[in-house]
Amino acid sequence: MATKSETYMWDRERETISRSDLKNLQLARLKQVLERVWHNVPTLKKRFQEAGIDETTISNLQDVEALKDFPFMKKSDLRDNYPFGLFASPMKEVNRLHCSSGTKGKPTVVGYTKQDLEHWAEACARSLAAAGGRPGDIIHNSYGYGLFTGGLGMHYGAERLGATVVPASGGRTQQQIMLLQDFGARIILATPSYMLNMAYTMLELGIPRDSIKLEIGIFGAEPWTEEMRAQLESLLKIQALDIYGLSEVMGPGVSMECIEGKNGLHIWEDLFIPEIIDPKTGEVLPDGEEGELVFTTLTKEAIPVIRYRTGDLCRLMAEPCVCGRTFKRMTKIKARLDDMLIIRGVNLYPSEIEKCLLSMEELAPHYQLVVDRHKALDTLEVQVEVTEELIGRWGKFENGHVELSSLCEGIQNLLKDSLGLTADVKLMEPRSLPRSEGKAVRVVDKRLKS
Repeated sequence: MATKSETYMWDRERETISRSDLKNLQLARLKQVLERVWHNVPTLKKRFQEAGIDETTISNLQDVEALKDFPFMKKSDLRDNYPFGLFASPMKEVNRLHCSSGTKGKPTVVGYTKQDLEHWAEACARSLAAAGGRPGDIIHNSYGYGLFTGGLGMHYGAERLGATVVPASGGRTQQQIMLLQDFGARIILATPSYMLNMAYTMLELGIPRDSIKLEIGIFGAEPWTEEMRAQLESLLKIQALDIYGLSEVMGPGVSMECIEGKNGLHIWEDLFIPEIIDPKTGEVLPDGEEGELVFTTLTKEAIPVIRYRTGDLCRLMAEPCVCGRTFKRMTKIKARLDDMLIIRGVNLYPSEIEKCLLSMEELAPHYQLVVDRHKALDTLEVQVEVTEELIGRWGKFENGHVELSSLCEGIQNLLKDSLGLTADVKLMEPRSLPRSEGKAVRVVDKRLKS
C-alpha cells in the first residue's frame, strides 16, 4: 500500500484538513445554508418554526452537532413539492435539472446553479483521483446519460481531473467492448451489474482479457457486496472500487473508496455533513454503529437538503486511513431500507441473499428474487444461474438431474442456516436471466400486480 507521501490527491490541502479546521469550515457553511433555506424555502422554514427554530437559533449556532435539533427531510418531501417547491434559487439561476424515473409516482427533481455544478465536478474529480485516476487517463463512462445524474456527473469530474472521457453510456455492450479494445481506457465507470454483464459477454464471445487495458473499475448506483467485488476483480483482473452518491444530495461523488485502503468510502465532509441515525427512533448514533445514513449539504444553492434521510444502511468510521485523508469514511452500503423484504416474518435484504449465492462456486453472479403471494402467505423463489463450467461437467442442463436437485437442496440449506429463510430455489441455465444495462432489477414483486 502507498504511504501518505505517495498518495496522489486532487486537492491535498482540503483532503488532509485538520478536524478542528474542518469543524470551523462546516459550521460557517452550515449557517449560510440554513439561512438560505430560511429565507427562500417556505416549506422548510415552516417546519423549522414548528420545531422551535428561528433565525436567531441559526445565527447563534456554536457547533455542527446542533443539527440534531433540526427536522429531517425525506424523498417524499421532494415528491410532495414537485417540481420546484423546495428550490432555494430562482429558476433564472438554475443551469441544469435532473430527476428520477418516477416509477413510484411523481419523480424527484433536483436543480444545479453554476456554482453547484462547479462543486459537483470538483467532488467527482477528487473521487476519481482517490480511486487512482490521473490527468491524461482515458476513462470509459458507462453510466447512463440524461436525467439520471450518474453519466454527466462523472463526465464533468473526469474532465476536471484532466482525463479523456469516452461517453459510452449504457447498452450496446459489444460496441463498448470494442471501444475498450481500440481506445485503451484505463478506468471504467459503470453499475456493478452492468460491468458483470460486460465481463460475461467477453467470455461468451471469446474476447481475451488481455485485449483491453482496464486497471480500475469504479462501480456504484446500486448496493453491491464484497463477494461481487471478488467476482469482478477475478473476471476482469482489475481493482474494483465503490463510489456513492444520490441525486437528492448531489449525484455521484458524495463519497469514494481510495485505492490505497479499499476500506470504506471517504465522505467529502467540506461539502456534506453525514450522520447515522436509528431508523426507527431518529436518534443520532455514534461512529461505528450501524444505522440509516443522513446528509446535510453545505454548499448546494439550488436545492439544499437538511438532514436528508437516504434510506441507506451503513456505519461511519472516524479512524485514520492509510491514504492520509482526514475525512470520515462510510462502510459499503449494506442495504436500502426500501429494499427490505418480509417473507413469512423474516426480514431480509437482497444483498444478504447475494452474499450467500456468491459464496458457492457452482453459481454465476446472476440472480433474481421473485416474490408472490399464495393463499395469503408470501412466497419467495430464488432464481440463480449455474456456471458454464458446471454445465460442462454435467454435459447438459436438465431438470431432474440428480446433481441439480442436490445443488438446489444445498442452496436452500445455506439460506436457511445463514438467514433463517425458507425459499424455493430455481436453478437457471447460463444467460437465461435478463441482463442489466444500468441498475439491476433484483426483485420482481408479483404481489404489486395482484
